[in-house]
Amino acid sequence: MSAILTVPTKQSPFPYAAPAIAAFTGKAEINFDNAATSLNLDFGGSSINDEEEIVQTLAKETGLFDGDAKALGFFALAKTLRALNAFPEIVSALDTLDDHLTFHTFLVGHEISGADWILWGSLKGNIKILGLLKNNQHPHIHRWFSHLESLPSTQTMLAEFTSAKADKARSNKTAAGFALGLQNAIDGQVVTRFPPEPSGYLHIGHTKAAILNQYFAKMYNGRLIIRFDDTNPSKERAEFEDTILEDLKLLDIHGDVVTHTSDHFDKIYDLAVKMITSGKAYADDTEQMQMRDERFNGIASKHRDDSVEDNLKHFDEMKASTIEGLRWCIRAKISVDDNNKALRDPVIYRCNVLPHHRTGDKWKIYPTYDFACPIVDSIEGVTHALRTNEYRDRNPQYHWMIDAVGVRKVNIWDFSRLNFVYTLLSKRKLHWFVDQGIVGGWDDPRFPTVRGIRRRGMTIEALTQFMLSQGPSQAVVSLEWDSIWTTNKKIIDPVAPRHWGVVKDKMVPVKINGGPSAPEVKMVPKHKKNAEIGEKKTVYSSSIIIEQEDAASFDYENNEELTLMDWGNAIVRSKEVDSSGTIVSVTMDLHLEGDFRKTKKKITWLAQATPEHPLPSVALVDFDYLITKKKLDESDNVADFVTPVSEFKEIALADANVLDLEKGAIIQFERKGYYIFDGETNGIREFFKIPDGKAAGIASKAGAPAVVADRARTAASPPSQPSAPPAPTPVSKMYQMEKIYADDTKADSDSRMYKMENIYKA
Repeated sequence: MSAILTVPTKQSPFPYAAPAIAAFTGKAEINFDNAATSLNLDFGGSSINDEEEIVQTLAKETGLFDGDAKALGFFALAKTLRALNAFPEIVSALDTLDDHLTFHTFLVGHEISGADWILWGSLKGNIKILGLLKNNQHPHIHRWFSHLESLPSTQTMLAEFTSAKADKARSNKTAAGFALGLQNAIDGQVVTRFPPEPSGYLHIGHTKAAILNQYFAKMYNGRLIIRFDDTNPSKERAEFEDTILEDLKLLDIHGDVVTHTSDHFDKIYDLAVKMITSGKAYADDTEQMQMRDERFNGIASKHRDDSVEDNLKHFDEMKASTIEGLRWCIRAKISVDDNNKALRDPVIYRCNVLPHHRTGDKWKIYPTYDFACPIVDSIEGVTHALRTNEYRDRNPQYHWMIDAVGVRKVNIWDFSRLNFVYTLLSKRKLHWFVDQGIVGGWDDPRFPTVRGIRRRGMTIEALTQFMLSQGPSQAVVSLEWDSIWTTNKKIIDPVAPRHWGVVKDKMVPVKINGGPSAPEVKMVPKHKKNAEIGEKKTVYSSSIIIEQEDAASFDYENNEELTLMDWGNAIVRSKEVDSSGTIVSVTMDLHLEGDFRKTKKKITWLAQATPEHPLPSVALVDFDYLITKKKLDESDNVADFVTPVSEFKEIALADANVLDLEKGAIIQFERKGYYIFDGETNGIREFFKIPDGKAAGIASKAGAPAVVADRARTAASPPSQPSAPPAPTPVSKMYQMEKIYADDTKADSDSRMYKMENIYKA
């Protein structure tokens, strides 16, 4: 390959077409360069910088471009689309293209051509167009666009581009080895598997594995197996299988088949007998702690050299669940003192008399994950086993097991485990929060479970993009949440309808001189930059309400002119305040002749409620992290680091258009943030705030949690004396907590934060 395509990773809009056709044709080596300032194809001794010319050159080399008028017309359309910003013009162009693709698989002829790639790249580089395509108003474009993007060459190129951007500090050599692909992969023959244990709910850590497994299965036109690793009756329940499948559906992950390790118990048992017979496994009754010490210190078990007959006899007793048999286990005979302690004669079978949720009382012995996993991977046809690199020391053990029982070999592809700051992934610790009543359940929006993060407004697209952007990185780090929420914002912003809300206890009535004598209703766009989102009803009245914060910011002495959003300008004339200095009313003159470009303040507002035009009450709910420490150590007691208050709720009035929203709808309350509609509680619609990736939105709001730790430790204990009835509190799904400070503690200003005494005072 003599041609080299240098692609600047920072160019905007990014020239997707050039690297896409280079990857598709294989006619140029792609070099994503963080330092490059312009696109360049070094081809046959000449240098080409224009993307259109680069695409045509590479297309001609493989017969994908002959220069006919129709193809040139699509090249011209691609150039036009790159420059379009106005939604009506974009929609018109997309409508025409969709009509063409109604009767055509590709733009020109019956094969992918250079015209397809130049136009695909133009659409891919326009964020507004991508937002419109998500609305499914152009199904034929969506079909064509998705096909080109799903090609293995395109997916590999996009992954390499993402990796190069994320790995700026690395050398080109390192970045080149960061490509997202599988070793020894053959198109149409790749089989991956996602093997969760049916003992709990999926969380953000599982998400990466699930997404990568499906990604590679689709990339190579292969198959994805969802396999339940049900080898421990003590922890597993049938209902968790249903919840895991529901969680995968929330991630838009669908396996080609669902299997269970228990489907193969007979075969695994036969292979264990084969290992014992061939001298590769033995029975051992060493106590657990002694066995742990012996393995650590490289000391052989006293039973390591027992006869095959004795080992088979003990295995039979284990299977029969006799009193003698329950004392024994089966260990693989790999090594006594290998430097890799995972190879020091690991246990491969143990007893468990509890009934299995699928096989009942048939078995009293069960294979360990380390023994069953490689065997079942091979039996079920898995070609590539994706594992987090915490299993890396066990990879030699995995291969040894396959060789020992004589089954087909499986490739291992490992990646780093995903960790986030202020986030618990331990099932035991998460269960503690549920048991203590600190959260409402496993789908609580503060939980890192799939249900929790989806309920808080995380989109499937953001999760997928973020996980793939991590690539096969081996670095084990605790990530901040800002990157994934920033990705999420980029996806929801172009399509989230805009609404208004005013917090009830902070609202200020405003009289508008020159306003309509009676309320008027007009239709305005739900999204000023995306007409396809539709329209909403806006009520205009001479009596409106605004936020206290806005009212306090006006310059009354100089009769400040401001803009009432979706209406026009108004001039502030006067205000009334109460004895505490709080503004209780404002008067303005409507000034529609004013220029909104010259005003500093653009404020949201709502027409005062009337019987004909009521304002529904909504709850705006924000959250904090559940713990106050970025990363808990193994020795940390979780109760010592619980955030004192992690839910904040405000009751607001909203425009009546929110009544049309369905559960799960994502919107933006302008000047407040993005929200997801969670449902209705006691007649009030609840909206959960979606983090946008900004530092202020994701920073921990908590401080020292000692008081909560005390409360958590004593939560289960009854009070020693009857307590006085508690004061009325607002209706909330949250747990109730005792007062942290005395009743006479006063807040100096409006704040969501709790107060604490000065730790430095004498």
